[in-house]
Amino acid sequence: MDSNKPKLVYTKSWGRRRTMKHTVNIGVIGLGSRGSTLIGSPFMIHPDVSIIAVCDVYEDRVSDAAAAVEAETGRRPLETTDFRELLAVDAIDAVLVCTAWESHVHIALAAMEAGKYVGLEVGGAYSVKECWDLIDTYERTKVPVMLMENCCYGRNELMVLNMVEQGVFGEIVHCAGGYHHDLRPEIAFGQENRHYRLRNYANRNCENYPTHELGPIARILGIHHGNRMLTLTSTASKARGLSEYAAQRKPDDQALRQTAFLQGDIVTTVITCANGETIVLTLDTTLPRYYSRGLQVRGTKGMYSEESDSIFLDQEHADMEFGWKGGNAGEYREEYEHPIWQRYIEEGVKEGHDGMDWLVFSDFIRCVQHGTQTSIDVYDTAAWMCISTLSEESIALGGHPVTIPDFTNGAWITNDRRFCS
Repeated sequence: MDSNKPKLVYTKSWGRRRTMKHTVNIGVIGLGSRGSTLIGSPFMIHPDVSIIAVCDVYEDRVSDAAAAVEAETGRRPLETTDFRELLAVDAIDAVLVCTAWESHVHIALAAMEAGKYVGLEVGGAYSVKECWDLIDTYERTKVPVMLMENCCYGRNELMVLNMVEQGVFGEIVHCAGGYHHDLRPEIAFGQENRHYRLRNYANRNCENYPTHELGPIARILGIHHGNRMLTLTSTASKARGLSEYAAQRKPDDQALRQTAFLQGDIVTTVITCANGETIVLTLDTTLPRYYSRGLQVRGTKGMYSEESDSIFLDQEHADMEFGWKGGNAGEYREEYEHPIWQRYIEEGVKEGHDGMDWLVFSDFIRCVQHGTQTSIDVYDTAAWMCISTLSEESIALGGHPVTIPDFTNGAWITNDRRFCS
């Protein structure tokens, strides 16, 4: 028996719990673009992490990842193309799931059954049932899952959250955000790059990537902490961007040019909340554009807009209503910088999506070390991921309202656990 393996004990609050463990042994499942990037930065240099196993269905990805770990650490991890073999390794404390969207939940459930903490990379669900499967498996096994939504740790997002919690914007009425990212090259060359987005855009029409924008908004609105999402409606534009791109950039790829993509170029989803707020999410990934997450927060005393990098406050800026140029958000950092980023800047910001990757993975590792519940828990994971399949249903019904399940079974009313500290 591994003497470095902490003994499992049971607690009233979170169920199965580990004693404090310094080094966390990680298994990485999925070694495409995201998985290989993470191995090369946040995990490889984290002082409390040891990557002891890597897995992908493609042998070359496994070999390349193992070689990268060996070159950095001097130790070659277990290599496998079967995630079940990885999960059978007793020494592994936690797994990071970076596979294609379709397999996220299936692998997460198996990992929970094996007693491994799950760091689940972002993506949308394919059915409400698989979201309930996450909840049911967690409540039976008490093995935590954390959706690795790095945007919840963004500098701007956390500053705005801090301002909201201090009442700077008054009572929040409405939030908006989007995944505005030109992904045409990634999708169109999906066959060559073995990337799952291509088959998803060919066969689904939905808000397929909701959590980058929804995660921070859910924190701002206190979702599952005195508030919850009730209903959504979703509509999609026609799909033209990918077909035109394929005709221009891959004229000899007859299979791609003949693909009738189902995924609309612009998908708009409107969510209503129990406390009366509305949320607008926009998926915009197959037309020419600049990158943006488009966060907007509207309250009774003011607003924040990522697009104009601005904070507009009642009384203070009212005389500039028609001459507003924005760009003043940075002026509020000294007073409202979130404590997480204050410490982060002092310690030195690491690479990975402007530093967000380091924060989300460090938080996950901290939870594993202490055997505590994750900061973005299984209930958040299910609620945020279900937006994809519910939007698919609403679009198919011509924008008909769809009910969002209460995955907490009423616990949102009294749950006051706050995100971040």
